[in-house]
Amino acid sequence: MNLKRILFLFSVLAQSLSAQYNDPNFAKPQTGYGSDGSHSVETLSFPNPNFPEKDIEIYHPSDVTTSVPTIFYSHAYGGNLSQNISGLLTFVAKKGYAIVFVPYQTTGVSVLERYDNLLKGFQKAAREYPSIIDTTRVGFLGHSFGGGASFGNAYTCFQDLHWGQNGRFIYALAQWYSYNIEQAALDNFPEKTQLLTEIFEDDTINDHRMAIDIFNNISIPVSEKDFLIVKSDTINGRVYAADHVLPNTANAFDALDYYAYYRFLDALCDYSFNGNLSGKEVALGNGSAAQITMPAGLKNIEQTDEPYVVYPEEKYLFPCSDILNPRKDQCPVITSINELWLDEESMKVTVNQRQTNPTLCIALPETLAGKDLYLFNSIGQKVLSIQQPVQKQLTISLPSLQSGIYLVLYGKYQTKFLLK
Repeated sequence: MNLKRILFLFSVLAQSLSAQYNDPNFAKPQTGYGSDGSHSVETLSFPNPNFPEKDIEIYHPSDVTTSVPTIFYSHAYGGNLSQNISGLLTFVAKKGYAIVFVPYQTTGVSVLERYDNLLKGFQKAAREYPSIIDTTRVGFLGHSFGGGASFGNAYTCFQDLHWGQNGRFIYALAQWYSYNIEQAALDNFPEKTQLLTEIFEDDTINDHRMAIDIFNNISIPVSEKDFLIVKSDTINGRVYAADHVLPNTANAFDALDYYAYYRFLDALCDYSFNGNLSGKEVALGNGSAAQITMPAGLKNIEQTDEPYVVYPEEKYLFPCSDILNPRKDQCPVITSINELWLDEESMKVTVNQRQTNPTLCIALPETLAGKDLYLFNSIGQKVLSIQQPVQKQLTISLPSLQSGIYLVLYGKYQTKFLLK
C-alpha cells in the first residue's frame, strides 16, 4: 500500500475518535431495532498472540451469566484502537451480545498476516472465554479492510470449526479486497448463513465493485442476503454524508449511523440468533418499508438483489482492477446507465446533435476545482478524459462517437446524455 493511501486512511481514522451523538434534526431510535439496550457492559482484555502491543478486547453484558451470541469484528485498516468504534462495541453489549475486537498491525506485515492475526485472535477469545462466547451463534462484522476480510475468516470458522450451527451471518460495509477466499468456497458457502452487504453513495475509497463481486458470486440464497445503498442528504443545512467513514461518522454520530447501521445490525442479530422474522423484515427485508424507510426527510435506503455498477473506477482510491485485488478478473463493468446518483442540478449537459460534428456543452459546478473530467460509454469504456479543466463552460467535439447513452463524470457529480 503506497504512502499516499496510508496517509489518507490515517487522516480519516483520526477524525473518528471519541465521537458522540449530536444530531439537531433526528433523535436516536427510542424503541425497536437501533435503540439502546438495557444491559450493563463489561470490558475485558487479554494478550494478542500476533500483536503484543495491543490487547484483544471483549465487550459483553455483565448481567448475563450464560454464554451469549457473539460478533467477531474486523476493523478498518489503521483502526486498531477500540476507541475508534467504542459506540458500536457498547451498543452491541447493551443489546445482550458479546463483541470481540482484535487489533492487527497497520504496517510491517502482509495482508494474509493481518487475516491470520484476526483469525487467531477470534479463536483465542472463543477458546479462553467459553462462559461468555457462544460459538453456536456468531456473526462476522467488518468495515473496509475488515469487510473484505470477514468472508475468508468466516468461511474458515463456519466450515472448519463448525461455528454458527444455531445462527450465523456476515455484515460487510464498504468492503476492501477479499483475500483467502477461493471461488470454490464462495460456490459452496456453508448453509444457513445470512449476508448483509452495504455500500455508501459517496465513498471514494473502496470501489463498489468489490462488494458487488462477492455479493453476486457467493452461494447464499437471495432470500437470505440483501445489498443496501446508503445515500447522502442535506437537512436544514446539515450534511449527512454517506461516505467511507459513515460507520461512526467523523466528529459526531448522526441519524445515518443509527438508522443505516446499528438498526440493521440489531435486526440481523435478532433474526440470525433468535429466529425473529421481524428482524429479517428489517435487515433482509428485500426492500420492505421496514427496511428502507429512514426518518422523515432523509433519503431512504436503496435495496437491490441485482447490484449494478454506476461509477467508473477512476472515482476510487482503491479500484477493483488494482493489482492488489486477488479477484481483479471478477470486477463488474458498467452495463447500463440508470438514474441512481445523477446530479443534473449541479452539472448541466447540452448536446448539439448536428450530424457532421455533434458537440457536447458542459457547465461545470463552481464548487469543485482540480478534478478530472471523464466520458464513458454505456458499457463502462472510457472514451474521453480532460485533466483538471480550468474553464467552467466546456464545448467538446464528438465526431467519432457512435450513437448511444454516455456518462459524464466530474468529481462527485455525474449525468448522462443521449447521442443520436
